[in-house]
Amino acid sequence: MKVLSVFGTRPEGIKMAPILKRLDSDPRFISKVCVTSQHKEMLVQVLNIFNIIPDYDLNIMKPNQDLYDITSLVLLGMRDLYRTIKPDVILVHGDTTTTMAASISAFYMNIPIGHVEAGLRTGTLTAPFPEEANRVIVDRLARFHFCPTETSIKNLLKENIPEKYISLTGNTVIDALLMVKEMVRNKEPDEWQEQYQQALTAIKDPQQKIVLITAHRRENFGKNFLNICEGISLLANRFPDVSFIYPAHLNPNVRKPVTTILANHPNIFIIDPLDYAPFVYLMNRSYMIITDSGGIQEEAPSLGKPVLVMREATERPEALLGKNAILVGVEPQTIFETSSRILLDPELYKKMSKKNNPYGDGKASERIIQTLYNFFISKSDR
Repeated sequence: MKVLSVFGTRPEGIKMAPILKRLDSDPRFISKVCVTSQHKEMLVQVLNIFNIIPDYDLNIMKPNQDLYDITSLVLLGMRDLYRTIKPDVILVHGDTTTTMAASISAFYMNIPIGHVEAGLRTGTLTAPFPEEANRVIVDRLARFHFCPTETSIKNLLKENIPEKYISLTGNTVIDALLMVKEMVRNKEPDEWQEQYQQALTAIKDPQQKIVLITAHRRENFGKNFLNICEGISLLANRFPDVSFIYPAHLNPNVRKPVTTILANHPNIFIIDPLDYAPFVYLMNRSYMIITDSGGIQEEAPSLGKPVLVMREATERPEALLGKNAILVGVEPQTIFETSSRILLDPELYKKMSKKNNPYGDGKASERIIQTLYNFFISKSDR
């Protein structure tokens, strides 16, 4: 059985890596990997950590590319690749434009699509943008829906996706997180001195309280990002003894407001994006996390870290229901006040820092592989 896995961004690479490792070690499958390099530099970091060597690279990255560029280049590039290698099934992940375009291209050629992390919804087509629309489109086209939670299954059933095409697998990000957590278990932060940069001293000090910040979503570009930075600035002023570490995305829409508003605070450390291994170490080292990331909403509960989600809506309600996360939006005062409560209230922190695994047990990739195999065996027996 020939499986072609297609992805283009760092988060996709992290979440697809456990599946690729299992496919490579399973003689029942011929596994091929295509990257589009939608986020080239950041994707390479992940490929190196998991020792993944792509068979094909569309290399679509170019300066000032927009959604039209990504969509058209992936759509046409995958058409030619599908014709060449004729896969039995393609695997795509999540909600990126790479995932959407690769799925449409496969649909046009009647190639079955397996959607990893299927069924996530906010219910608002533009929140997040364009991810909500992307995943709705992919789920309409997919033959296999690998759902991380019961909530995502319910979302698909509401949309009349046949139940026989839906599998509850858990989220592969937990598989990846546990793999890398074991890799870094006995590491010292000095090993990543070049990446941690000026934040290294704070990370090494066991008495230093660290708040990890990440924000990069397209929906927050512009005014929302200025608001986010203002909220963090208020926090840094209020808590001068806390270190705020922000691995800032290289996108100018992120980097410019971050450096303009936050660079002059002595307790805010703006560093370059981290490889996944030192990032997992830093997550585990942190006291709490403030983010607009989807993946971190899934990872942090497994590490027992409170999360503030700087978005107006989330497609991952499980962490909210489990009391590990709070949805705070992007208003500066709300970010400041909610973060302050967690930093000042030990009882609230204790409730939010209980380890919780609503997204799986680390065996999602195993279930995905077996589902694929069972389907193709049953198909060949007909």
